Amino acid sequence: MISVVATNIISPLGFTTEENYQAVLAGRSALKRYAGLWGLPEPFAASLFNEEQKATLALEGYTFFEALAIRSIRTALTYTSLGNDFSRIVLILSTTKGNIESLGEERYYPSEAAQRIAEAIGLTTKPIVVCNACVSGLSAQLLANRLLSANVYDYAIVVGAEVQSKFIVSGFQSLKAVSEEPCRPFDIERNGLNPGEAAATIVFARNADGERWCLMNGATCNDAYHNVSPSPQGEGLTNAINAVMKGRDKSLLATVCAHGTATLYNDQMESVAIHRAGLTDVPLSALKGNFGHTMGAAGVLETILTMIATQDGLVLPSKGFAELGVSKEVNISSEPQKTNKRSFLKLMSGFGGCNVAAFYVRTTDKKQETTSHITLAKANTIRLSSEDGTSLTDIYKQEIGNYPKFYKMDILSRLAFVITELLRKGPHTTDNGQQMPIILFNHSSSVVADRQFLDTIKDAENFFPSPSVFVYTLPNITTGEVAIRHHLCGETSFYILPDKDEALMKQILEASLAGTSATSVISGWIDAESETSYECELSVYNII
Repeated sequence: MISVVATNIISPLGFTTEENYQAVLAGRSALKRYAGLWGLPEPFAASLFNEEQKATLALEGYTFFEALAIRSIRTALTYTSLGNDFSRIVLILSTTKGNIESLGEERYYPSEAAQRIAEAIGLTTKPIVVCNACVSGLSAQLLANRLLSANVYDYAIVVGAEVQSKFIVSGFQSLKAVSEEPCRPFDIERNGLNPGEAAATIVFARNADGERWCLMNGATCNDAYHNVSPSPQGEGLTNAINAVMKGRDKSLLATVCAHGTATLYNDQMESVAIHRAGLTDVPLSALKGNFGHTMGAAGVLETILTMIATQDGLVLPSKGFAELGVSKEVNISSEPQKTNKRSFLKLMSGFGGCNVAAFYVRTTDKKQETTSHITLAKANTIRLSSEDGTSLTDIYKQEIGNYPKFYKMDILSRLAFVITELLRKGPHTTDNGQQMPIILFNHSSSVVADRQFLDTIKDAENFFPSPSVFVYTLPNITTGEVAIRHHLCGETSFYILPDKDEALMKQILEASLAGTSATSVISGWIDAESETSYECELSVYNII
């Protein structure tokens, strides 16, 4: 259990948490229709900073993405004192595409952006980037909880940030997932998401005095169904909710803050999962009608606003909702609802089949739950590198040869696919195979797929954004491919680090697996700078 000691939200609706909260209560939305922006041929609705706001938020020497994150963190830090031991403070950055507008430049790499942000606020520890598609903001909070509970750090600064661009919007448009009108979560007339820009920060502490919001626990489960479409039965999200709520009284929940993207399949899947988990009567809120889908920032921003509303005795309204348009009943309203309860559940789902649920409660209890010690024993390790002259295609043909989707994958996913095939042929324990987590690390994110997708949109006369390439511009798709292939429904997480730091990777891995029911895990380093420059070393560890 860790406590929230400070927050901040910067969005087109305001530059502080309170300004954004009041905007939601007043029914305001930052969503606007844009036509011709960035030379895109199709119109879309989005929540974007205007030029005046950008000028106010800019910081010399930093990209706008970095400036957003730095300003949000600095504002949050004015409400707290973290002491002088910077070796006990970690920055966890949640983002899906970071400085994607700088692709081709040094500033592109998310790990290096995180390093600049950390240095700007005076931190000396290595930052961690969480890149788990749309669930990143909630995954980042779970990582903070794990690292602080394991006594690796005393404080965690979790910042989610996203800046929209031609790259991102055209990609979602290629998937036919974007609406040119303001989105309507769970409504019968919903027809797509709206991209959004924001930065949101939560500062967590191991021990804090007074009544505080606490992240009690969370769970991550993969659908093992499809990298883009969620499981129709909501298997992954249902499993995550059940894991978090096991032994808890559901009647004490003030609200379930849903992912609520307003896409046809996501909202439908969420309604099924909520129904299967027995939460149909709990008031539901969905906030993307105010802010759009802020991607890496969404899980942090929406958690903060739900905390404040619940503390005020309110369930936030879901802007854009009028008539239920999902198959299972959910208790959702376009008007605020009153509550006297002090806990809530936050849900997120995303590409790569990942689903996260987290449980929060407001309490004065300072008790710090101890983390059980685990030992990781390597059962099998395989290394693949371009320096060895290894041909992934040849390995596939010789060792696998029966999975044609291999040829559609980007280099990062091919690496993960081939090496896990080889790993699972080796000696290792898989007593709980379906729940086997997959936790991967790298430095360069999905740069190869990013370059390939950029090639499909950079020429106005040859503009044809490829949906199949766009999907692979999320590095966590690597874990999704492995989960689908081997029907692994446990945690799938992808972290980006400044370098291959074995000690930091071990800390994250051990903290993530403490208390887990899994008996083995696939983990390691998987990086690719080009089709001919890659390094991958993955292991199966038995958890003792």
